[in-house]
Amino acid sequence: MGRFFPFQVLPVFLGVLACAQTSLNNDSIAKMVKAGLGDDIVVSTINSQPGNFATGANDLIALKGGGVSDKIIAAMMTKMSSPASPAAAPAVVTAAAPAASGAAASLGPVNEVGVYFLKGETWTDLPPEVVNFKTGGVLKTIGTAGIVKGDVNGRVNGEHSKTQLKTPVTLLVYTQEGVAITEYQLLRLRESKDAREFRTVTGGVMHVSGGATRDLLPFESKKLAPRTYQIVLPSVGSGDFGLLPPASSDATSSSGRIGKIYSFRIIE
Repeated sequence: MGRFFPFQVLPVFLGVLACAQTSLNNDSIAKMVKAGLGDDIVVSTINSQPGNFATGANDLIALKGGGVSDKIIAAMMTKMSSPASPAAAPAVVTAAAPAASGAAASLGPVNEVGVYFLKGETWTDLPPEVVNFKTGGVLKTIGTAGIVKGDVNGRVNGEHSKTQLKTPVTLLVYTQEGVAITEYQLLRLRESKDAREFRTVTGGVMHVSGGATRDLLPFESKKLAPRTYQIVLPSVGSGDFGLLPPASSDATSSSGRIGKIYSFRIIE
């Protein structure tokens, strides 16, 4: 006797078929999740089909509220951080490599907002990871200055970043329109069970004590072209690090929020 699909499976099958015929977007992913498809199936579909996903802070919050898992959101962000098709008009820049290499690095086509690392003499995508934020809760005041402050804690799943880099580390940042490189934060990520955590501050709130800048590291940048900056990291030692883009939502909210961080692990 032949096997038959239950009647309830038909809408799911038709939904997947429709997604395969058109470019995936946030709505199609939300529909697949709502239909009960597992994370592995959705991620496989994202990796194998063309997609155009919105991954701003509000978009990520909407996805999370719709039941989309961190694993699927990470796959969507990785898809959008991959190089654009050759048909797009790229902004080509030639940047000098670190003095230690003594060579010039040819920057390939870059017209996507993101972070890239120097691999040999070419720039390579640095995939972002999902970060979950939560403030310390109670807001405090710094002495008599009257400046409000509150620690912001970030958590990234996984013991270590999958991207491993050797020193010297050189990064390229292509920012959003109107965003300065000084709005990015270089952070040291600390191991915490099966995750990495950091403490910082976002949203322009000043911290001078209380450990809010415990994991914040200084860095210098060089502007190569409009919205394009090169960063040569100082000697920060081995371990996990991340470059955090500026937040587009209220970072002082006591409720949790999610965003993304460009993480990497330095091995000596």
